[in-house]
Amino acid sequence: MNVRSAWLPVTGQTRSDTRVASFGALTPTSPVATRSGILPGSPDGKWRISGFTVMGTTAMGATVHPGRAVIQGTDAQGAYPVALTQTLGLTFADGHAQYPRIDLIVLRVRDNEYDASGRTDAAVEIITGVPAATPVAPATPALSLALYTVAVPAGASAGNGGINWTNALVGQRTTTVGLGGILPVTGDTAIGAYPGQYRDIDGGLQRWDGTAWMPYPPKPTWQNWTPVWTTFTGNATPSFGNAEVIARYIQQGPTVHMNFAFTFGTTTNFGAGASAADNWRFTLPVKAASAIKCVGFADLAMGTRERAVARIRCTSTTFFELELSSGMPSGDSVAVSGIVDGVTPWTWAAGHTLHGSATYEAAAQ
Repeated sequence: MNVRSAWLPVTGQTRSDTRVASFGALTPTSPVATRSGILPGSPDGKWRISGFTVMGTTAMGATVHPGRAVIQGTDAQGAYPVALTQTLGLTFADGHAQYPRIDLIVLRVRDNEYDASGRTDAAVEIITGVPAATPVAPATPALSLALYTVAVPAGASAGNGGINWTNALVGQRTTTVGLGGILPVTGDTAIGAYPGQYRDIDGGLQRWDGTAWMPYPPKPTWQNWTPVWTTFTGNATPSFGNAEVIARYIQQGPTVHMNFAFTFGTTTNFGAGASAADNWRFTLPVKAASAIKCVGFADLAMGTRERAVARIRCTSTTFFELELSSGMPSGDSVAVSGIVDGVTPWTWAAGHTLHGSATYEAAAQ
């Protein structure tokens, strides 16, 4: 037979049966059970699954292509390895005179020792659906693996148009892989078998964390951070008070993006007795790989036209400072230039704002 299963026939199992159907431990679903599915792969490496591919070949006929699979029975039965080594033809019954139907192609194992079916074999079968105005696919029989559903139009026959193979087939195949392997799936809703299991879905990896499939590596998310505000000299220490402080950052691998918006309030302390030497410093959300002179820019404002631009520079790997880089839109020069502090570029007060964004390289972990 083209469909062969190792350790299933009562007599007559050949060495080639054992070779073609034998493979290692597969994806577990319990301590003694394994995940039913088709082994992934294709001869040219372009497709996730080529095993048991079904293609329409005649008006009412289709061809099943070779593949290997495993079908899990009860825990006591164990898992049945199955191999189809040559193409296999299928012929569908003619369509109902009035209603369409949906048939189901399955890979099925029968084991008389457990199901009293009188058969001990593996086969690819068509489960014929019930014709109806709105047909549904038949249920998958026990000890079977669904391969495809096939839409059979009303009145379909070899002499009357047959099955429209362009859109009749809907894939139902699932995959299984060796223990520890990455499982390629499409639209799979099955839970994971153990924390740390991986699967490939929709072009990305997911990791089972014990309760849910999570993107891997974890997708970065924007987070809040409150900068610590100090000075170069350690004198005239400022504090936000009732300022509105919005600061957010996100880290993707070694890259950190950050932005901030400060609107100073009535209780903001800009540093008593501040001088031009008391340069402001703000801590970074993530340690930088090195000091760098420009990682972004900030807008400084005390009014609609009284504004200036400063470049954000990482003076060290743990904090940034703001260095004035422009005059004001009015054309006036700023009163004091250099690093921003309590009196640079002007004497700061409630209602004044600082808005900036920057991108820099994070220190290696």
